[in-house]
Amino acid sequence: MARLTSRDAWHLMGAPYGGAMERFTGSISTIPDVPSAIPAVGTARGFRENITDFSPRSQGSWWNRPARMFYRWLLCGGKKRGIAVGNTKRGKGTKIMAITDRAGLPIAVHIESAAPHEAKLVTATLAQRFVRSRPAILIGDKAYDSDPLDRQLRRRAITMIAPHKDNRVKLPTQDGRSLRRYMRRWKVERFFAWLYNYRRIITRFEFHAANFLAFVQLGCMVILMKNYL
Repeated sequence: MARLTSRDAWHLMGAPYGGAMERFTGSISTIPDVPSAIPAVGTARGFRENITDFSPRSQGSWWNRPARMFYRWLLCGGKKRGIAVGNTKRGKGTKIMAITDRAGLPIAVHIESAAPHEAKLVTATLAQRFVRSRPAILIGDKAYDSDPLDRQLRRRAITMIAPHKDNRVKLPTQDGRSLRRYMRRWKVERFFAWLYNYRRIITRFEFHAANFLAFVQLGCMVILMKNYL
């Protein structure tokens, strides 16, 4: 991968609802009204008396079935639990933060609970970059319109370009000349479209956050190899 210069503008984006967590279910016990292949086995387990009384014609309706029958149940033990899983307006999930270069290729990825605001995760995402150099310009959407974030990045010699929010009451800090770079931010949106082609990333199945981050990084590696090989 070519080394980036300080003039390159990096694009920043966070996926606020980057996949709810699901876990695999446990084993399901044997359904009692299914006849055993060997009559002796069914007699030993006490199922013979249930087989004659619960034929499909004598059932009538599903609530007359035995109490142990799993009929139309959605079994999903431990749903949406794990490390780095937070509450949002749409439920629970894990947020994926990503920074790309001007070509839309990943430079840094970071995962965090979906509860914190994206502006509070910028420095943590920069710390997870794959290259040594820091960006001179960082482009984000309206969610990154924050004066404390601008001052924090300015101490690192980084300029933040983000359109102002509609309800902003403070003096503007951006002008039209710098905001022209925002028109190229669609490339980071394209990167997330590439990343979400992998089912293991769009839906989180891992309990530990390190395991889920490993799959996200693996997806970034595949995207880089497709563009450079």
